[in-house]
This record gives sequence, C-alpha cells and structure tokens, in this order.
Amino acid sequence: MQTIANLFRNNMREYGMVIALILITGLFFFLSDGVNLKPLNLTNLILQNGFILVLAVGMVLVIITGNIDLSVGSVVAIIGAIAGVLIINMNVPVWAAVVIALVAGALIGVWQGFWVAYVGIPSFIVTLAGMLIFRGLTLYLLDGQSLAPFPDSFQRISSGFIPDMFGNGSLHITTMVLSILLSVVLIYLEFNKRKTQIQYQFDIMPLWVSLVKLIALISVINWFAYQLALNKGIPTVLIIVLILIIVYTFIMNNTIMGRHIYATGGNKKAADLSGIKTKRVVFWVFVNNGILAALAGLMFAARLNSATPAAGNMLELDAIAAVFIGGASMAGGVGTIIGSIVGGLVMGVMNNGMSLISIGIDWQQFIKGMVLLVAVGFDVYNKKKG
Repeated sequence: MQTIANLFRNNMREYGMVIALILITGLFFFLSDGVNLKPLNLTNLILQNGFILVLAVGMVLVIITGNIDLSVGSVVAIIGAIAGVLIINMNVPVWAAVVIALVAGALIGVWQGFWVAYVGIPSFIVTLAGMLIFRGLTLYLLDGQSLAPFPDSFQRISSGFIPDMFGNGSLHITTMVLSILLSVVLIYLEFNKRKTQIQYQFDIMPLWVSLVKLIALISVINWFAYQLALNKGIPTVLIIVLILIIVYTFIMNNTIMGRHIYATGGNKKAADLSGIKTKRVVFWVFVNNGILAALAGLMFAARLNSATPAAGNMLELDAIAAVFIGGASMAGGVGTIIGSIVGGLVMGVMNNGMSLISIGIDWQQFIKGMVLLVAVGFDVYNKKKG
C-alpha cells in the first residue's frame, strides 16, 4: 500500500487531471442527458479540438524550457492566409501549399528562436511582438477579407476519416480492428516495462495495480473506438494527434534531446555547466513550435473551409491553459506530452459541455479562467509545500 501511496503522491498532477477529466465528463453527461457521449458529439469534439491539441504539444516543450509563446494564435492565422493565397488565388497544388506553409512555420520559429535564444530577449516580449507582427501580416495578405472555399482535398485534413477496408456497414470495422491492435500493443508495452524494471531492480507496482490500470485504459479506448465506429470511424485529425503524441513522448522520455530540454528548463546554469548547449535547445524548441503551429493553422483553415483575418484569435491562451492544466510548471523543467493532451481534453470537454447545456460565452470564459487559476495555484502550493 505504501508503494501505491507513493505512486499517487509522485504523480498527483497527472492522475488528478485524469480524474478531473472523468468527473467533468460525468457531470456534463448528467447535465446534457447523455448527449456529450453520443457518437456524433464525440466525433465533433475531436474535430473541434484537434488543432488545440497540436498547439499544446508544441507549447509544452516551450514551457518546459522556461519560456512561453504568445504568438501561436497569430501564426495559425497567417499560415491559413498563406494557404488560402497559394491554393485559392494562385492555384498551387494542395501538397505544395502544405509544404510551403510548414516551411513558413519553421521560418517563423527560426525568427523567434533567434531573438529569444541568441539575443536574449525574454520570450514573453518576442512572442508578444510576434503576435502583433503576424496578425498584421495576415490582414495584409488577405486585404482584410476572407478567402473561400478550399478544395475538398485540403478540407480532408480536418474533416476526413479513415476509410473502412472491411465494408460499408453501420459499424466501421477498421476502427475496431485498429482499436484492438492498439490494445495489444499497450499490453505488450506494459509488461515489457515491468520486465525491464524487475531486471534493473527498480521499485514496481504490484501486478494487480498494473492490471487494473491496463484494463481500465483498454476499456476506455475500445469503448471510445466503438462510439466512433458507430458514426464515421476515426477522423484524420485523431490520427495526426496520435502520431504526434507517440513521437514526442518518445523524444521527451527516451532521447538525449528530451533530457536536454528538461535540463534547460530545470536549471539553465547547471545545464550550461554540464555542457548542454542551452541556447541551441531553446532555438530548436521554438522552431519546432513554429512547425506545429503551422500544422494547426492548416487544420484550422481546413476546418473553417476559409482563410480569415480573425482565425486563431485567443488560441494561444487555450494552448497555454491546456499545458498548465496538464501539469506543467511555470518555472520550467516540468511537464509531459500526455499531461498537455489531458489538459487540452479538459478544456475541450468543458467548452463542448457548456455549449450543450447553453451556458453563455461570458460564463464559459469565467469558468475556464477559474480552472486555469486553480491549476497554476495548485502548482505553486506544491512547490511551497515541497
């Protein structure tokens, strides 16, 4: 029991947010008479929040290094504008426009990363300037007007679904097959992890605890997949998000680059003395964030089916809130990809649930602000307690 207590104590923020997500979902299930867990609404939840989750993945790396990026909402807007001008006005092929837009996002990251990492201007100031610069450029490119519509091939970035290779019945069989395969992989990874921990004589959880956690996770995944299968199956957006989760979780947990990012945010001076090129780390984290913000911009434009000057407004606050709610620390050095995704889902479920029960936008903003304040306050409390 002591081992279990230590598990919850050491991972209080992560488990706390998962529990909060479950409770919030249950609350809105009751208040909306179960509408929030209907297949159509679950699909819409993914489509509406996919780009915020992409932004959260990039933002958590920036915040782990002890920085912040206030410009991602404006980057979303200018990337949508670039895509609109290229595809709609200049008839550039969709694939080429996507590549150009991602390169533009990388160049934005290079620009901001240079000022933060090598010139030494605080990231708050650099990205606040970026917010104004890129919003202004968006207005210039679009001449203050929206561009629409995008071709169907571009729209499928945010509205497409994985085709069913096993038929066209009422149940999307491919979705269920992929869900079962994912379950098998998770079982393998869990027991392989236990085997490694035993081999190196680490403290491990009792087998029954691992089994309960695994059964609960697999049950949720397969239930969720079944609900999606009752509608149109797995959205393309979900595949993009899952790939990012897998890739960036691996980078942060299993690579030298990931350890350098945590070290830079945890104690920059100590990292410098250890031989870590912290300026280079911060620079590449901003480049990475620019690329992911560009990807989110493409997804947002595809979702709206238009490039508009107001695109991405306040999205930077949603991304930052998702990261802090998911357990990241304002001081840097703390945060996880999974945590930021959970934080983003908390925000998404709250937005969706409050809309379903007709809560006004004024109270929605108030409630989200209070949730963010409590999450950051909890982090400060833990630090003082420690």
